[in-house]
Amino acid sequence: MQNTTHRPIRSVLIANRGEIACRVIDTLRRMGIRSIAVYSDADADARHVREADVAVRIGPAAATRSYLDIDAVVRAAQQTGADAVHPGYGFLSENQKFAAALAGAGIIFIGPPAEAIATMGDKITARAAVTERDVPVVPGLSRPGLTDDDLIAAAPDIGFPVLIKPSAGGGGKGMHRVENSDDLPAALQRARREAGSAFGDDALFLEHFVDTPRHIEVQVLADEHGNVIHLGERECSLQRRHQKVIEEAPSALLDEQTRARIGAAACDAARSVGYTGAGTVEFIVSAHRPDAFFFMEMNTRLQVEHPVTELVTGVDLVEQQIRVARGETLTLVQDDIVLTGHAIEARVYAEDPANGFLPTGGTITHLVHPDVSPGSGVRVDSAMTEGLVVGSDYDPMLAKVIAHGSDREEALERLDQALAHTRVLGVVTNVDFCRYVLAQQSVRDAVLDTELLDRLVVDYAVPEPVPEALILAGVARIGPRDSRDVWQSAVGWRVGDVAPVVTRLAWGSHHFTVSIVVDTATEEVLVGRASVEYEDIDRDPWQADVEYRRMHRAGTPATADDSRRLIIDGVSQSWSTTEIDGTRWVAGPTGTWLLELARPLLDEAADEKAGEIVSPMPGTVVAVTSSEGATVTAGSPIIVVEAMKMEHALAAPIDGVVSISVSVGDKVAAGRALATVTAGAGSAGESAEATKED
Repeated sequence: MQNTTHRPIRSVLIANRGEIACRVIDTLRRMGIRSIAVYSDADADARHVREADVAVRIGPAAATRSYLDIDAVVRAAQQTGADAVHPGYGFLSENQKFAAALAGAGIIFIGPPAEAIATMGDKITARAAVTERDVPVVPGLSRPGLTDDDLIAAAPDIGFPVLIKPSAGGGGKGMHRVENSDDLPAALQRARREAGSAFGDDALFLEHFVDTPRHIEVQVLADEHGNVIHLGERECSLQRRHQKVIEEAPSALLDEQTRARIGAAACDAARSVGYTGAGTVEFIVSAHRPDAFFFMEMNTRLQVEHPVTELVTGVDLVEQQIRVARGETLTLVQDDIVLTGHAIEARVYAEDPANGFLPTGGTITHLVHPDVSPGSGVRVDSAMTEGLVVGSDYDPMLAKVIAHGSDREEALERLDQALAHTRVLGVVTNVDFCRYVLAQQSVRDAVLDTELLDRLVVDYAVPEPVPEALILAGVARIGPRDSRDVWQSAVGWRVGDVAPVVTRLAWGSHHFTVSIVVDTATEEVLVGRASVEYEDIDRDPWQADVEYRRMHRAGTPATADDSRRLIIDGVSQSWSTTEIDGTRWVAGPTGTWLLELARPLLDEAADEKAGEIVSPMPGTVVAVTSSEGATVTAGSPIIVVEAMKMEHALAAPIDGVVSISVSVGDKVAAGRALATVTAGAGSAGESAEATKED
């Protein structure tokens, strides 16, 4: 095919942040295109800002006043002379008003036409459009203006269970599965409230719920000259609360014939709206009937999980987006697309899986990425840097770790090892949870469905610290043996035998005693014998010869995974450790733990702490539901904190009188005391309202 360039693109503004902004910059640099970053006040020192050729401030931390501000982004593009804007994903990437505003300013939008975004952004109009192209859709009822009575009347013919879905929504908000007709009216009312609150539109439609569903999506590419191809499918069934966690390509569920059929259907869906650029068509497929697939929606942008497709096809999707935006004809035809091997991706989130997946935050104090050298089969798309402050203003995803192998088994093993060598200290992440998921037999056997992760979460718990982690925390207290001031030495100097250095550690409610007898201790090496006593866990004492080698002196950034070596009975492992506010973070091949020096707590101090209401996560106070001096009972809601699109209500821990120390709009750190309930002051049974009346 003839390849004709119509519109020059010499500089591109990336209207996004984080790992996707860094990933787009990589391709722009390779293509010799000038990159322009935008940033909020929260991201002034972010990695994407450092890596871009030009960076422009667009507003304060709040996304509504920066990354979601269409006028600010368009103005930045005009001021910097950008030829085009790449939206990444999230924020304004599927906003037809943004695409139209750029067109009005004479700036190229690296994405589909605004009309295609509008049609596919409404699930009802999207279903209507693809139906005209004979793309199979889930049996259901979808048209504008449906009332509750319309949906209730149609449900028996659709067949229970049914799925209520909001027309304007995504991410599972307003979506409800209903098993029988009796429960449908109340579920519809609830869905309308949620949809109206989340999207400003309470329009609903109804679909039959597909048994044991799997989420299969197909990557498409289309140019302005009528050429449309697909690049195979991705398996995205490993999700939690409708949010993807682990994705892979291709799907182990589909055979070649079904792969060709679903790919052709995806291309037809793209043609139905005159699509151009890279897009993803999502299908729901029964695990029991993989030959029967149904259209769900089309994402009119690049997907988070696009790297797995790039690894199995060898196609740079960002480059293809830019070439299409220039007006070029696709140089690829369908027969050129060959899926080689298997790729799997894990999303790294700042969240605490052992604590209800609450968003976390803090400062990344020590960071090690896995080996990504040629031949490793590993790729990392990351925005993380040492010193990065992870706050509550944006999505909690920090990075993606992706592995490619000759087959699925090799890809799984490579991803697990890559995650084992991903060290993020200072911020709690889901890395260990991802490894837990990958180890499950159902995942190894590719027996998947969209509810599998929600079932696995029930049995997930952070494993107790391994002896190596406890020893490393103890080793960190020991200084050089050759200290001139023997009275300040931690190695137990005395006349006679060397005394052990004893450290008592706390992990949650559990306690451990670590004893280390030091033979040699310098600034770089410690040699000795260690033992671990499990004070309140039913396990035998553990002991071994240890050697600790600090590969980098204090103050020198760790740049490789061998920055810390702990040798236990001759077996060497790579570990990382850092201390923050008296808590020692320890990370190694088997997990990450926060260990504290255990100190006895006086009864008086324990009483004072009993009534504290502390924030479990960094966030913003969005509501104070009690008042200063009110008498409350245990369990009464006091404060609501929002972080990363999630609200968390905090309740009074005891009966008493409440003292509030924050206001609505305040930003708070994890662990900060927001209020205190003092016991014994006033009647525990009085309400806040009764107190006011008195």
